[in-house]
Amino acid sequence: MPTRSEMDAWRSFLRAHAKVTRCLEAELLTEQRLSLGAYDVLAELASAPDRSLRMAELAEAVLLSRSGVTRLVDRLERAGLVVRERVDGDGRGVVARLTQAGANKLGTASRTHLAGVVKHFVELLDEQELQTLRVLTRRVADAQP
Repeated sequence: MPTRSEMDAWRSFLRAHAKVTRCLEAELLTEQRLSLGAYDVLAELASAPDRSLRMAELAEAVLLSRSGVTRLVDRLERAGLVVRERVDGDGRGVVARLTQAGANKLGTASRTHLAGVVKHFVELLDEQELQTLRVLTRRVADAQP
């Protein structure tokens, strides 16, 4: 059973995460008409080899369920930002590929997103605090199965 202090640390972490992601989501929606989840998908695809990932890999990278990423990719495909393609030699394999329109949208949206990251996160911490946070959150992330 966690102590009161441990639970306070946990709740503070959750509140901070929720606040920052709500702010980033609101700014992206207002300025770019793009959800934070959609931005994340575009960013993951942009950094992948051939600007494409298998749907299962994409779901894992953006921390969504397979059905959740499928619905999101459906919307991005209708908007012309992503296309789905069959994998050669794998009858069931499907990849999502970033289109040029998607890359352009990501470039524009990145200005909004990165300015928000600085405003709602980076500017609130000094370099030592950022380094400590980096070490601590990596430890937690790396310990998970």
